[in-house]
Amino acid sequence: MTALVALLGFVPMAVATETGAEVPRALATVIIGGFIPATILPLFVLPAVARLVLGVSDARRSRK
Repeated sequence: MTALVALLGFVPMAVATETGAEVPRALATVIIGGFIPATILPLFVLPAVARLVLGVSDARRSRK
């Protein structure tokens, strides 16, 4: 939730077109690009990898 609010806070900065907005726009784009994987990895990818790893180790234990 916090990452979503931070991401949404950078959207106006990322779409700014006025004079002098080149640097803040690039910075906001990089920050938004970092927030997306930083949010997706812990929520979806890491639990899936943990389930795979734990499932493999459980299967090895049950075979012995």
